[in-house]
Amino acid sequence: MRKAVTRRDIIKSTAALGLTAFAAPLKAASPEPVSITPDLIEAARKEAKVILYSSMDLPVGEKLGKAFEEKYPGIEVQIERSGSERLFQRLNQEVASNIRAADVVNSSDASHFITWKKNGWLAPFVTQDIAQHFLPEYRDPDGMFATTRIWLSSIAYNTNLVKPEDAPKSFADLLDPKWAGKIVKGHPAYSGTIMTATFQMVRELGWDYMEKLSKQRVMQVQSSTDPPKKLSLGERAVMADGNEYGIVLLKESGQPVEPVYPIEGAPTISGPTGVFVTAPHPNAARLFQAWLHTRETQQFFIDFTAQYSVHAQVQAKPGRRKISDIKLMKEDPAGVEKMTEEIKTRYARLFKV
Repeated sequence: MRKAVTRRDIIKSTAALGLTAFAAPLKAASPEPVSITPDLIEAARKEAKVILYSSMDLPVGEKLGKAFEEKYPGIEVQIERSGSERLFQRLNQEVASNIRAADVVNSSDASHFITWKKNGWLAPFVTQDIAQHFLPEYRDPDGMFATTRIWLSSIAYNTNLVKPEDAPKSFADLLDPKWAGKIVKGHPAYSGTIMTATFQMVRELGWDYMEKLSKQRVMQVQSSTDPPKKLSLGERAVMADGNEYGIVLLKESGQPVEPVYPIEGAPTISGPTGVFVTAPHPNAARLFQAWLHTRETQQFFIDFTAQYSVHAQVQAKPGRRKISDIKLMKEDPAGVEKMTEEIKTRYARLFKV
């Protein structure tokens, strides 16, 4: 069995490589904002491909890829999809083997970008849209990445199996003995969403809460996209975590699911995107990054995926709940970075997975 790669391993392996291939400085002057120009489009077309590493649900990534290909014929989008924690390990292994495959990377664990920036793996690139319409807290000051999407990890229930009046209203409610053997949840060692959500829940509720939850005979799945699917199939009555947008989309398609925004606050997840300094298709990578953060693409993305955008000009889709109306747990990517290995170890011990 291949040993899991830790952030400490990454720092060690990067030092051993001497950062020969990743010579970008840890602190660089923020680049001047750029626009999409005919020269950039032509250079991208000559490369003919962009490779996106992403934790987005595959149908979401494919829809985005097709939209980009329609906008810029002649440039293929190749998507490498996996859970963010697995992508993090894969990228480290590729760097150690001098494999340069990733052009653009989107992760559901924002703390990854802290590590990648420290290692000099990201290329500075800022567009006019990012500079003008993204608040400073949603873009790296040195231009290494920007927040492409925000979403929540919520509770939810199957409306065929649970009456609204009986549904849990809080994380504390999930500890009720009546939910034993009826809960599904994702795994923080696979999913960046669940890693981030677990950090926030532990910070707010303590490890004692997780220990009690682990005794509820929980169905353990990997990705944050899995709990909504298990719920809609009726394999479990309640989900303890998982992406809220999956529940919203399933509900809109007529499936018997309902989101619950816990009274303690819903864990909040950011999904940044950045261009890798060793991108094999650097111009196509920059074109994709620029296109992804335009108002038009952000609006399309939000309408299609039921996630949230930080682009100031994007509007919420009518009929959907605004994020401003939801009580949220606060994000802390630096805190996640420090606690990642502890979370993986303690979670595996508690849930025996």
